[in-house]
Amino acid sequence: MKYFLTSSPSVAMDGAINPANGFLDNLRDALSDPIRCIFITTHPDDAAFSEHCSVCMRQAFEDVGLWFESYELLDRRTAPYVEEMVRQSNFIILGGGHVPTQNAFLHDLGLRQLLKGYEGVVMGISAGSMNCANIVYAQPEEPGEATDEGYIRLLTGLGLTDVQILPHYYLCKDMMVDGYKVYDDIAMPDSKAMLRRFYVFPDGTYLYGENGNETIFGEFYLIENGVMRQVANDGQSMRLPFV
Repeated sequence: MKYFLTSSPSVAMDGAINPANGFLDNLRDALSDPIRCIFITTHPDDAAFSEHCSVCMRQAFEDVGLWFESYELLDRRTAPYVEEMVRQSNFIILGGGHVPTQNAFLHDLGLRQLLKGYEGVVMGISAGSMNCANIVYAQPEEPGEATDEGYIRLLTGLGLTDVQILPHYYLCKDMMVDGYKVYDDIAMPDSKAMLRRFYVFPDGTYLYGENGNETIFGEFYLIENGVMRQVANDGQSMRLPFV
């Protein structure tokens, strides 16, 4: 399996594919022709949202010359056929949205088990990238989640990587949830309390993995032991693990 875990593969929401940091070239090299794709939604019971995201992603890829022999949306309606869909695919896209909602759907699908031995390419977008981790840090993002003592911040993910990604750095750096700053008041204290390392990606940054080897392409930051620091700049790449 090869995987590309992105903050966003697009220049803007529903926009053109972002070629920054060699993303498009590396993805082209990884994909096999003909491409048989599954788009897995974040909100399986919202057909309109799921179809919109799926269609926009397909169009963005076709606009840069990546054509599909088949392209299917996996939501609640098509969930009964997940085993066959995964078996016939060689490219799986995990869409963006609400992390816990998608996480629950992935467990309903049994996708973690189905991906064992998968020989295609997996691409994560935002929440989809976060849910690829073995243990997912589901940072509070919706009203009420930061103050809800029952909200679960660590979830079991797909197990593709141990890297816990926080996407959309420049979009989220000043964001607040329930009166708390998402980095200063939530993620940074959580990193210390949970003994976790969070990788903060701006859009245009991605993690590429193959055969147990992982490289981050582009600018990124680390949140660890309650502190946030920049590790790499745009245009750089860094092999994991590192100190």
